Order: sequence, then C-alpha cells, then structure tokens
Amino acid sequence: MEGQFKGADLTHVNEQGRARMVDVSDKPATDRVARAAGFVRMAPSTVELVRTGGAKKGDVLAVAQVAGIMAAKRCWETVPMCHPVALTGVDVRFSVEAGGVGIEATCRCHGETGVEMEALSAVSAAALTVYDMLKAHQRDMVVEEVRLVEKTGGSSGDFAARGARGAATVEAVCVSEEKGTRKHPVDEIELVVGEGVAGDAHAGRWHRQVSLLPVEAVDELRSLLPELAPGDFAENVLTRGLDLKALPVGTVLRAGAAELVVTQIGKECHAACEIRRLTGKCAMPTEGIFCVVTRAGSLRAGDRLEVVSQ
Repeated sequence: MEGQFKGADLTHVNEQGRARMVDVSDKPATDRVARAAGFVRMAPSTVELVRTGGAKKGDVLAVAQVAGIMAAKRCWETVPMCHPVALTGVDVRFSVEAGGVGIEATCRCHGETGVEMEALSAVSAAALTVYDMLKAHQRDMVVEEVRLVEKTGGSSGDFAARGARGAATVEAVCVSEEKGTRKHPVDEIELVVGEGVAGDAHAGRWHRQVSLLPVEAVDELRSLLPELAPGDFAENVLTRGLDLKALPVGTVLRAGAAELVVTQIGKECHAACEIRRLTGKCAMPTEGIFCVVTRAGSLRAGDRLEVVSQ
C-alpha cells in the first residue's frame, strides 16, 4: 500500500511488518563504551539521610549501586529488542548534592552492538532503588534527566550530548588558616562569590580563589612519597575522573548550587617546595587549576563537579 514502509526499509521490522531483533552477525566486534546519567531530586532533609546513613532501609547508595550493575547485566531481559551483551565493565557512581542524588553509569564491552541501553538501564534502576530506599521519608521525590551522555565505538561513530563536557567526583575538600602551609581536609567548604573558600587563607578578591587538583596526579607521586595526604599540595578541592589541566580558561564548573570559572592552569612551583625536594617533581604546577566563585554553594567529598561549558 502506498505510504506504508516495507519491512526491508526498517532494520527492526520483518517482511510481515512485525518487530524483530536486528541481525548483527556481519558487524565487526569493536570496543564500545557508553555513559549515562540521571538525578533523583529530593528535599534537603532526605539528602541528609543519604549523607548520614540514617535511612530506615539502610545504606541507600550501596544498594542502589548493586541494583544498577544488575540492571546493566540483564538489560536484554527487560528491553525487548536488545541483544545479550557480554559486558566487560560496569561502573555506577553517585554524587550527593544539595538538591538530591546524581547518578552516572559507564558500561563497556567488546562486541558487535553498543551498550547505550545497558548504561541507561543501570541509571534507571539505581534511581528507582534510591527512591525505594527513601520513599518512607519522602514520597514526592522526582527521578529526572535520565539521558545518554556519551558513547564511543561502532559504525555510527562517537556521540556526546550537547553540553556534556565531562565530570569529576570530589575526593576531598581542604582549607588552611595561614598562607605558606599545607591545607587539611574538612567535612565541607562554603564557596563565596568574589571571595573563594570561606575561612581559607587564600580567599580574597583575586583570580586564584579556589585551587583544584586531580587525585590521579597525587597517586602517581605516592609511589615516591606514600604519606601524601589531601591538602599537601595546598589544593582546596581534590577531584577524580577529569583531566583538569585540559580545561581552557573560562570553563564553567558546577557542583550543586555552586559555580566556578577557571582562571588559571597550573602555576610556578613554590621556591621552598618540600615535595619537589623529596620526589624531584610536584603536582600543582603542571596538573592543578585555579578558579573564581561565580555562584555560592557548598562542596564536600562525594559531590559531582560537572563541566557545563567550555
């Protein structure tokens, strides 16, 4: 009939016009990665239950993490046209923020078809589990923004969602009361517009209000100096999962309500740097970045620090 699609025109429809699982026999096996994200919006009092472990059902994030991994592994059983995929890795991470819990899932495989649905299934199941674990405390939580962030591999090429530039997890937040001293970890820092970190010796109206350093750079030096601790490089924020030095000046970073803008990449090493004397190199001069605060908020370990523009 004119205007109707023939089965041959659609990869997932057979000659009878019925749905079918597409044949991937002739596709080459390649490395494939997909990352998805989502958010469970909730009241501040409910967020605090997640932070403190006070939920009646127990450890919210531990249970949700297992749920996400299980959902990725069994995605083909719930999404009808998905192929069983031999996953080589599933990583589900959380960021506890002012307005709720952020969720990110990364799935990997070496195969003929991608793992986008597996990553999305992981995020969805983790989000629903967060809701289930907390519904006795709050029934009007909202699961939102479940989306594919990026994927690589396969004949269709790479994909990155508009505005997706990567994200890091905050490993530690640190302050120092005097300049020229190492910083020490604290539970939480307050970011003040035009000033930086409240109570930190380096706060003030200048272009290096907040210092950030990736923990990966610290880990490299721990083989030479095992006792290195958060704050030893005078960083305010220690992150994991993002190449900070690759971010251009002007990049906007967001964590919950707080917003930072990158103003400087690296710096000259301190003349009396004890770490450089002991190891022959330092991390902050080559791996660290500096920012100013453009929107106030708090920051603590476990928060998600997202690149929102470059």
